[in-house]
Amino acid sequence: MFTVVDFVESMSAPTEIEIRELILRVALEQMPPGYGGPTLQQGTLLRAVAQNLGVRSDPELEQEILTQWYDLFRTGYFAWGLNLSNPDPPFFHFTGRGRRALERLSRDPGNPAGYLQYLASVARLNPIASSYLGEGLDCFVAGFYKAAAVMIGGAAESLILELRDIARQKMAQASIAEPKGLSDWRVKTILDTLYDLLNARKNLFSKTLREEFEAYWLAFAQQIRATRNEAGHPSSVDPVTEEGVHASFLIFPDLARLSGDLAEWIANELR
Repeated sequence: MFTVVDFVESMSAPTEIEIRELILRVALEQMPPGYGGPTLQQGTLLRAVAQNLGVRSDPELEQEILTQWYDLFRTGYFAWGLNLSNPDPPFFHFTGRGRRALERLSRDPGNPAGYLQYLASVARLNPIASSYLGEGLDCFVAGFYKAAAVMIGGAAESLILELRDIARQKMAQASIAEPKGLSDWRVKTILDTLYDLLNARKNLFSKTLREEFEAYWLAFAQQIRATRNEAGHPSSVDPVTEEGVHASFLIFPDLARLSGDLAEWIANELR
């Protein structure tokens, strides 16, 4: 099990998102299994965070810890109080949003450090996709779900365009006739054309790649693009939900991994 000690030992000078993750990990370790026993309290948690970071007479780092601490309240991961008899500080508790983040702390978008570390272990992003994803995580953490939907959709579209460019380059080298829709400006048309191109050759894939392509490719891409389009072309006051955007972030690493595997196949095997 990856502990707080393991996490701290992997850091040098902690960044903002690393401090945020440490606070969440310490809170998770200190969270009582039920009522009637220990409680989550501000002073106990902050002392543990400072001890794990080895804070000694470092006002700048201490203020950054406090900034991230209060930001977790502002963005709805923590709330003050234990119960109606103890509704005030120093007691605090995880909100529903916070508990959802705990379910996949090592890869939840509410914990950007863990999310990016997990993503890097399964896929490589181009700089454009990485830029959109990073801003999307900032928006998600801040509770700006419409903006986050647009950003994660942009990251997904960047992967699709990258895959398209690799396919066009390979087809030109191999003198393969290029499908008309591959050079279209509309991402939906490009996506459909790529699918047709690859689907016609899926019997040449490895078993694992074929199964993942059949099960996930269109589902991944369409789910993320649908959320993005709801934000960009709203038909209601609140077209984008936290749950929908959260789901888009959770499936994005799998989309990125599959896109990378398909890019490798196209570069080496397409004919």
